[in-house]
Amino acid sequence: MPSILGIDSGLTVTKAAIFDIDGTPIAVARRRVSQSIPLPRHVERDMDELWTATAEAIAEAIRASGRPASDIQAIAATAHGDGVYLLDTDARPLGPAMLSLDSRAGAIVERWQEDGTARQAIALTGQGPHVSAPAALLAWVRDNEPARFAKIAHILSCKDWLRYCLTGTIGADRTEASTSFTDVRTQEYSQDALRLFGLDALRNALPPAARSDEVVGRVTAEVARRTGLAAGTPVVAGLHDVTASALGVGGHKPGIVAVIAGTYSINETVSFEPRVDGRWFCRNAIVPGQWHNMSISPTSTANYDWFLDRLCAAEFAQAEASGRSVHALLAPEIEAAFARPSTALFHPYLFGSPYGAAASAGFTGLGGWHGRGDMLRAVLEGIAMNHRIHVDALRDGFSFEEARLTGGISRNPAIAQMFADVLGMPVTVTGTDESAAWGAALCAGAGVGIFPDHQSDPRDLVSLSRTCQPDPVRSSHYEERYRLFCDIASAMTPLWPRISALAASDGPPRG
Repeated sequence: MPSILGIDSGLTVTKAAIFDIDGTPIAVARRRVSQSIPLPRHVERDMDELWTATAEAIAEAIRASGRPASDIQAIAATAHGDGVYLLDTDARPLGPAMLSLDSRAGAIVERWQEDGTARQAIALTGQGPHVSAPAALLAWVRDNEPARFAKIAHILSCKDWLRYCLTGTIGADRTEASTSFTDVRTQEYSQDALRLFGLDALRNALPPAARSDEVVGRVTAEVARRTGLAAGTPVVAGLHDVTASALGVGGHKPGIVAVIAGTYSINETVSFEPRVDGRWFCRNAIVPGQWHNMSISPTSTANYDWFLDRLCAAEFAQAEASGRSVHALLAPEIEAAFARPSTALFHPYLFGSPYGAAASAGFTGLGGWHGRGDMLRAVLEGIAMNHRIHVDALRDGFSFEEARLTGGISRNPAIAQMFADVLGMPVTVTGTDESAAWGAALCAGAGVGIFPDHQSDPRDLVSLSRTCQPDPVRSSHYEERYRLFCDIASAMTPLWPRISALAASDGPPRG
């Protein structure tokens, strides 16, 4: 029976998901991919390790499916956006990849904001440069590693590296191509954009961009031997993972805001014309003549994961021993915390913020009577409140009355209801466990004619969805907490750079 393979590679896990052409998941396999932080603000990954992990996941998914690999009609990859994966003239990794959590280019972005470069970038490219944007990271390499910079032959994103590993062809898709160097009006690469950032020398290193549902290569014989895939299987260009996630839950269309609670706080809506504002990125949508407007920051569930990793080690061990989810083990503790009043607030700025690179995370309102559950509640509320900062920005420019929520925490009905109450609008969650992989699979299927186009989801989304309506009483309660949350962040804005500067000291005096 025909099937489709969608690859979804995030910042910590890479996945291979095989779907029936009716959208039913057949098999999913996962592999963790390590990150390295050799210096503060440097977040990197070994590119060959990523491909090895992805190839292993593909092989496991094929075995678990119980079907021959020849059933797979097409493949598409999606992966974290921004960051850079650099290749030399031999198409070999030029050092480790710099991930979208990397903020080493903070000083460069601050300089661009001060000298007017950021303002010009918004007008030309539809987005201001940020710390993990290809433009900023490449400028950092130029200034700090000139020998490496001189060897750059290809500038890829994560999913485009995986496409190269699968097919031996180099390229990007329209959504990924627009992360730094396209003209927001023409939706094509702009030499003026490269010149603006002082990166003229990289003109020939930009990969050619195809439609997300365009066949761009086929599985090589070597990859077939390594993964069990059938040699010659078509591979389409794929797409940026936030776009894929929105597509996978029926949210990549005008009139809807897609809210993706993943490592990043992703909030996005589609428009039929470019609308430029410093509070969101105006990038290419899947279809030419449509724009994908994203208001984002690295401030979502990475904070929750950090808390679990650092403060819930015993529960992790118990979960592993019992075969239960650590989230299920902690659920009673979190529910009890939500049932009682709390003054605890958390700003989820461990890896970045909407307030600039200097901002840092922190609890406020903690007392000695608070427990871990109160802190977990504050983390979850802080994540939702920071999403609202971005959704409110988009509300100023676009019209939408419904949110589509996806991401790991959206599976918890109480969390989905909290998002509805915090955002003050209906929030719909679909029964799509692997939304990004399914979004990629939709593009793969469209590329080989299984679906008429990428929007032709064969599933009955209405029956798969549940909608949480905002509760007026709870929404009023969250409105008060949200205003305080924002006021505290505003008060901290001039202090965060002073806190960040402490990292440059030699430490406390020693006796």
